[in-house]
Amino acid sequence: MLFGFASVLLFLVVGFVFLAFTLFLSRLIQSKGQEGPDKYISYECGELPEGSAWVRFNIRFYIIALIFIIFDVETVFLLPWAVIFKKLGSFAFIEGLIFIGILAVGLAYVWKKGDLEWVTAGDLEAMKSEKEL
Repeated sequence: MLFGFASVLLFLVVGFVFLAFTLFLSRLIQSKGQEGPDKYISYECGELPEGSAWVRFNIRFYIIALIFIIFDVETVFLLPWAVIFKKLGSFAFIEGLIFIGILAVGLAYVWKKGDLEWVTAGDLEAMKSEKEL
């Protein structure tokens, strides 16, 4: 019984030794450059940065990503349902239909709300007004 824990202890010791060695090695070979204002400039692929480092992303990136994650995670629950489908018979079929129905209602809600549209009518009007100026 003790030897089973010895392998875990050995694994942890080797992990900590590896961590300490890599930190020591990185400290040893790092460049010792001078501190200055150039050190804190954002790096943009070798080009001098233009403007502020703050970038405003469209909120639709996050909304579409969240919608994808929600429906992706929910569809993962269909695999165990499919595995035990034959054992449970009609009960599993009805439960699966309810689950898929809830997902369909959620998708219809998101679609009706317009959160799946990348360019909305308000965006098109804003683009037209910018062109007119």
